[in-house]
Amino acid sequence: MFSPSQEELCALNKEPVKYGELVVLGYNGSLPNGDRGRRKSRFALYKRPKANGVKPSTVHVISTPQASKWKMDCMKDDPNILQVGSVMGVEDKVEHPSEQSVVSVAISSKGHHSISFTLSRSQTVIVEYIHDKDTDMFQVGRSTESPIDFVVTDTISGSQNNDETQITQSTISRFACRIVCDRSPPYTARIFAAGFDSSKNIFLGEKAAKWKNPDGHMDGLTTNGVLVMHPKGGFTEESKPGVWREISVCGDVYTLRETRSAQQRGKLVENETNILQDGSLIDLCGATLLWRTADGLLHTPTQKHIEALRQEINAARPQCPVGLNTLAFPSINRKDVVEEKQPWAYLSCGHVHGYHNWGHRSDTEANERECPMCRTVGPYVPLWLGCEAGFYVDAGPPTHAFTPCGHVCSEKSAKYWSQIPLPHGTHAFHAACPFCATQLSGEHNCIKLIFQGPID
Repeated sequence: MFSPSQEELCALNKEPVKYGELVVLGYNGSLPNGDRGRRKSRFALYKRPKANGVKPSTVHVISTPQASKWKMDCMKDDPNILQVGSVMGVEDKVEHPSEQSVVSVAISSKGHHSISFTLSRSQTVIVEYIHDKDTDMFQVGRSTESPIDFVVTDTISGSQNNDETQITQSTISRFACRIVCDRSPPYTARIFAAGFDSSKNIFLGEKAAKWKNPDGHMDGLTTNGVLVMHPKGGFTEESKPGVWREISVCGDVYTLRETRSAQQRGKLVENETNILQDGSLIDLCGATLLWRTADGLLHTPTQKHIEALRQEINAARPQCPVGLNTLAFPSINRKDVVEEKQPWAYLSCGHVHGYHNWGHRSDTEANERECPMCRTVGPYVPLWLGCEAGFYVDAGPPTHAFTPCGHVCSEKSAKYWSQIPLPHGTHAFHAACPFCATQLSGEHNCIKLIFQGPID
């Protein structure tokens, strides 16, 4: 039987080809203040009307005392220029100031992309990038300047209700990474550390981690690094966590550094690539992104499916086993407001109740209660339906809750995220709720919920 390709389907529907989507972990379907422009919780990458990809071309090696002056001039023109870089291609050695000035003009030209890095005070290497008609480039970072397609800021664990929370000093690079997608099937997406700034430059300073590879081209790392983890077995209920790696500016794969910003790079992992797959996680040291392919999204629950599950569980009229009042998950539009009929749960045992004031014990934490059904003591929290469909690995009913936040999703989705170690700080890893980024706790990081049906 004939099965049309994604491109043929898009042509029939007059829609652009979708490469995939990036979803920020820690947000349950939207940012606290709402999605606005390039600042949102989810970003779709579509085939551009015209290719904007670039590829390395000529490499210039500036070996004069003027190189130091050239570097300072670059920094003067753009004091916020990113300190990362890479070299590959054919070398063009420049040994006279007159030739060097020609290179400077070419690099500062708005029509050229370039990556440069400093070997010493008297030697700088610059690689020019030319247009690539076969790829589209998308850039991610903290900067709101025009080269950034997807603006990402630091995710604050469990604080989506606190709109006033501010990050005093972000650890996310202004131009953190770039994703390059092939314009032809199968639309392979590759990730590279660092992005081009408003002057179309990437700059690697003397102190940045950099090295020369055996094949002659040079490479580098960003200050806090771009980490990637590909799950084993794709993004399904059978998937297992992969190993976290660091991606270089040239797209090579390395083992992790001892600490996030250490000068010494890890070891090259030759049998792994920078190709993103469905379910790949990208950590920018302050925010973690989930990559979903277009094909993967076709097998993922939609917002309408999650709403149908919410209505189905409410239609079953679950009751508080003590107060006997009917419970109901609030609508997706009111997912941050605790309502009178909201279900609450004891996260040590899973019994679902309505809200009540009893069960406090003097020897427990403030939010811990004794369950009146089984006498188990543990956190007592309101339950919230996980609304971001991209985090679901299946379309099962919402039967499990993450501990201690109370976000509810399918069993397989809960168990999948409960085993994923996410980067935290400079060298720590821990599992976290994908809907609010709260660090998980408890014996299994999630609990099966026990609902009581109506007595009639």
